[in-house]
Amino acid sequence: MELKRTAYLKKLIEKKGNGRVKIITGLRRCGKSYLLFELYRRYLLENGVGEDQFIALSLEEIKNAKYRNPFELDKYIRSRITESDKQYFVMIDEIQYVSEIKNPYLDDPEAKINFTDVLLGLMKNKNVDIYITGSNSKMLSSDILTQFRDRGDEIRVYPASFAEFCEIYDGDMRNAWLDYYTYGGMPYMLTLPTHEEKSKYLRDLFERTYLKDVVERNNVQNDSLILEDLVNILASAIGSLTNPTKLSNTFASEKNIKINANTISKYIGYFEDAFLINKAERYDVKGKKYMQTPQKYYFTDVGLRNARLGFRQQEETHIMENVLYCDLIRRGFNVDVGVVEQNEVTGEGKKVRKQLEIDFVVNRGGKRYYIQSALSVSDQSKRAQETASLIKIPDSFAKIIVTGDYIKPWRDENGILYMGIEQFLLDENAIDF
Repeated sequence: MELKRTAYLKKLIEKKGNGRVKIITGLRRCGKSYLLFELYRRYLLENGVGEDQFIALSLEEIKNAKYRNPFELDKYIRSRITESDKQYFVMIDEIQYVSEIKNPYLDDPEAKINFTDVLLGLMKNKNVDIYITGSNSKMLSSDILTQFRDRGDEIRVYPASFAEFCEIYDGDMRNAWLDYYTYGGMPYMLTLPTHEEKSKYLRDLFERTYLKDVVERNNVQNDSLILEDLVNILASAIGSLTNPTKLSNTFASEKNIKINANTISKYIGYFEDAFLINKAERYDVKGKKYMQTPQKYYFTDVGLRNARLGFRQQEETHIMENVLYCDLIRRGFNVDVGVVEQNEVTGEGKKVRKQLEIDFVVNRGGKRYYIQSALSVSDQSKRAQETASLIKIPDSFAKIIVTGDYIKPWRDENGILYMGIEQFLLDENAIDF
């Protein structure tokens, strides 16, 4: 079975011929190249584009090493554009392999030529449509995106969503959620039949690809073991509020390692740049402002997170929250962690200020949703705990509790919608139920 990647394919189709560079970003091995060179190319062929209209290169392959020189790359592409009335589709995989070289026509040693010069020059040809991917230890896709600024369109690709996972799931659908929150949605992993094969692939991918990339790209030679410890701590603490100072204290108390908060923050940034983790900012709903600290961190793929921890920490509560966060981001929402402050009077008559957490404050356009992730709300006390913050929100935007229970959607007397995790993930319109 093949992942159709329908949503991403639709975005590429919509941006076809728009005069901008289409930049496909995302975690390594999440399917960027397959989307472009297989799925999108197949679509174009089925809709009348001829083979001679494709100018496709994978710069990772040694046979194309010559075109890592920007002048040779430009020369090759232009040599393939032979007819002015024909549309050409330039597709370059691993664009970061193009070297930055000195401009031989200028005396200034700082004057450089790189792949951006090549592509921005090609954009001036109205019959050229350009698509690129890129991610490795030398230059990740996020860097590529910034170099094009307002002249590029990003298509962010994620590992398979639960809905995509279910489309190709070969097994009893009652086990689909269990398998997904255990192994995640990395495309190649989905083809592996056993736990041993899945876990080995995910562990090796983390160790030999992601960590190696981060170390090499950022020249973190002496602190590579600290990077490994840091990512382990973040993996153990998904869904928990933390900050670099707190993490620095953890290193000091648990590992007897002194590392300052600024260094911790920098290292976390490396993981974010690699699309391995995502940071959710904290938002004060009543005060309508962002709070500088603490934040929450979520892994782009829960399978990678679980494999990193040897599948030892399988708390469905936190994993479910991680999956929800990633799915909301994938759908194009802006997602923050919410807090509602309220005054309470203690038994001694003292007034205290208390903060109530909202798992997600979700925004897109003029719409907002407040979402709580709860493994179960089967008893009254648990339901009261999960609804406490939602009831205190001083506006009328939709309030949703997504639960691990298999239930029919229903609303309580406060208008709060309750829905099972599987329905929420399988139906993107369920959020407006």
